Amino acid sequence: MHAITNSGWIEVVTGSMFSGKTEELLRRLRRAEIAGQEVAVFKPAVDDRYGEATVGSHVGRQWNASVVPSQGEGVWEIREELNGHDVVAIDEANFFSADLVEVSQRLADDGRRVVVSGIDQTYRGEPFEPLPQLMAVAEYVDKLQAICAQCGEPATRNQRLVGGEPAHADDPTIVVGAEESYEARCRNCHILRRD
Repeated sequence: MHAITNSGWIEVVTGSMFSGKTEELLRRLRRAEIAGQEVAVFKPAVDDRYGEATVGSHVGRQWNASVVPSQGEGVWEIREELNGHDVVAIDEANFFSADLVEVSQRLADDGRRVVVSGIDQTYRGEPFEPLPQLMAVAEYVDKLQAICAQCGEPATRNQRLVGGEPAHADDPTIVVGAEESYEARCRNCHILRRD
């Protein structure tokens, strides 16, 4: 439970894929709405898995969202589109440029509650910017875990599979619309091909 204050703050919900990040984001938004707060939700233009203007979880829950460009100056549109919103939610933060950190800081400085969700590691197991920076400046950070698809242990890694095989270390970090799939994996079961 987060304290009610007169100032703004940043909350980060992070973890691997399938850990419940978006579900937790939507839970917090439902609670804010019940409390009578005005909520604005944003998502990157690159993510259209659950519909053009919708934030959705893997279990089917959804919330209408404004789509904003994820790179360059586009992320600043988040600030421009707000009128009287108390809570600003940003899903799939890992697809945004580093400008998201400054945008989030400014929103919190303006007295808003900023709730950000996204993956904190690339499929290589490396920090996935801008999440590490957001985690550093946030007042609240929740790192969720999934269940390893191989052994059932708590999972913190994203295993990218291409043609059923682990992706190569030299593959691009972000591949939109490619024939690939992902699994949540623990540290021991995570594989990164280097051959």
